[in-house]
Amino acid sequence: MKSTNQERAFVKNAGRIVIKIGSSSLLHSNGKINIKKIESICDTLSNIQNKNKEIALVSSGAVAIGASRQGFKIRPEGLEMKQALAAIGQTDLMNLYEKFFNKHNKLIAQLLLTQEDIIDRQKKEHAINVLSELFERKVIPIINENDTISIKQIEFGDNDTLSALIAKLSRADLLIILTDVDGLYDKNPQQNADAKLIRQVEKITPEIETLANGKGNEFSSGGMKTKIEAAKICASSNISMVLASGKDLKIVEDILNGEEIGTAFKFN
Repeated sequence: MKSTNQERAFVKNAGRIVIKIGSSSLLHSNGKINIKKIESICDTLSNIQNKNKEIALVSSGAVAIGASRQGFKIRPEGLEMKQALAAIGQTDLMNLYEKFFNKHNKLIAQLLLTQEDIIDRQKKEHAINVLSELFERKVIPIINENDTISIKQIEFGDNDTLSALIAKLSRADLLIILTDVDGLYDKNPQQNADAKLIRQVEKITPEIETLANGKGNEFSSGGMKTKIEAAKICASSNISMVLASGKDLKIVEDILNGEEIGTAFKFN
C-alpha cells in the first residue's frame, strides 16, 4: 500500500543513497548463500542507478559465506578463524556481485575498511575522495569491513555502524538498512502478538533505545541495538534512515517510491 503520508517525500527526493544488506538477507536458512537474492539486489540497484541516483552498497556476508563453505552451522567466534573465513567468503561474494552487475553493464568497486580508516584524518579524507570519485564515475562502491585484518581495537564490529559512517562520509541523503525484521516495534514481536510497528522516529529517546534488545540470527553480528546506534550516527548529520525487511530485496525500489515501508528515521 502506498503511503499517503507526505513526510515520506524525503525518501523519494534522496539523490545519494547508501544501502546496507545484512547476512540474514543474503543467505538461506541453512546458512548457504542465496544466489537469487544476490541477483535480485544487483537488478534492483542497477535500475535505481539508471534513474540518476547515486548508490553505495554496504554488504555483509563474507564471514557467513566462508563459514558455509567450510561447513560451519553457526558463526564462529575466534578471531583467526573469522579472519580466515572472511578471506574465503569475500572472494565468492564479490564474484557474485560482479557477475550480476555485469548483466546491466554496471561497474563496481570494492572498499574494505577498518575503523582506523575512518578515525585517522588523512585516511578518512582519502576514503571521502575515493567515494566521491566513484560516484562521479557512476561506479557502485561495494563496501565491507576488512574482517581479514581487523582486530578488536580497529574493527567496527558490525556493518550497521559502518553503513552509517559511510552515509556520513559520503554526505548521503538516505541510509536504507535491510535486515531480518520489518522495522522497529514497540515491543518484541517474537514474544508479543500485539507488537506494533513504529512507522516513524524523529528523535532517538531513551524509550527508543530500550526497544533495541537482542541479537540477530546465528549468522549475523548485530541486532536492533546496532540499528539504533546507526540511526544516532545518521541523526548527528541530519541523514534520514529507513529500516526494513530484506526478505524481498526489490523492496528498495518501493521504499524509494515513498511507500510507507518499515520504520523511517527522519531527522532533518
